[in-house]
Amino acid sequence: MGLLDGLRVLDLTRWRPGPYATQLLAQLGADVLKVEPPGGEPMRAFPSHFELLNRNKRSTVIDLPAGAAGCLELAAGADVFVEGYRPGVADRLGVGYDAVRAANPRIVYCSISGYGASGPLAALPGHDVNYRAYTGTAPPDDGGHEFPVADMAAAMMAAFAITAACHKGRGERIDLGMADVLANWMGTVPVSAAAEAPESRGPVPGYGVYPARDGARVSLGVVSEDRLWTAACRALGLDHHAGLSFAERLRRAGELDRDLAGRIAELPRDTVVARLTEAGAPVAPVLSPAEMRTVDHFRERGVLDGTPVRTVLDPPPPPGRAPDLGGARGWARARPEPPPERA
Repeated sequence: MGLLDGLRVLDLTRWRPGPYATQLLAQLGADVLKVEPPGGEPMRAFPSHFELLNRNKRSTVIDLPAGAAGCLELAAGADVFVEGYRPGVADRLGVGYDAVRAANPRIVYCSISGYGASGPLAALPGHDVNYRAYTGTAPPDDGGHEFPVADMAAAMMAAFAITAACHKGRGERIDLGMADVLANWMGTVPVSAAAEAPESRGPVPGYGVYPARDGARVSLGVVSEDRLWTAACRALGLDHHAGLSFAERLRRAGELDRDLAGRIAELPRDTVVARLTEAGAPVAPVLSPAEMRTVDHFRERGVLDGTPVRTVLDPPPPPGRAPDLGGARGWARARPEPPPERA
């Protein structure tokens, strides 16, 4: 079963944001039918990526715009329609909002694009790195692994908006820009926060990423909490700083942060993490993607291959696999009977 059992989702997306959004729905029980062009969507050229983003779905092949009528026929029996084209492309392919709504007035139609369907940037092409650059969230120029935060943030927001619209139950048109999500996030961060303590890694001493002696890094997450500051100081042998108030720490942010960084730089990463953890300070090692997959916590909770949502009454289906190209011709099963009305 699953929380979204019976929800039918027609998925015309490709690459990462749309497929992850619809996979989130599939992981909660939705019946996701992936519409692919002849030969399959481009991500199939990267099998490991495709598998991770398209589990628990089924696949059908439709050549648009020639097959638009068949796609609209499927849309007539769907609850949700998701597309990830640049603005105007879905209309040219015969599956724009007006055409789909004419086939199914109660459908939730979600468009995911780089900059949204309107505005001066709407027609620009782009990928994750471009949206981050425009929104003040560009990755550091260190040549390291980069997480596609714009793609994943947009996917999560799309899944959230889709379920909210389905709850309303009267159809909806959702216009979601990947850059919009990041700009909205940045709008919650005061512009002056980073400038208040220019010599420190973050807005307060003890909040940021610090290099250890072995070249690895640790993150420390002290903000205003006196007990966490005290724990960090004592674990690192900085007892003379342990009793400082939050106001005093803000006033001396640069100096205190340098002292913390100096002590951390004297020790290997794992030693720093062990000492701070034992003391009750908020610390975590900065892991690579490969290292993350070895963390027992995530493996035990099943979040690497399944959904991060844990439920009791309607547990999600077990992890599935990505579909082979084509094979599906319609919806997987009849809609479940609605629950009886409560007395």
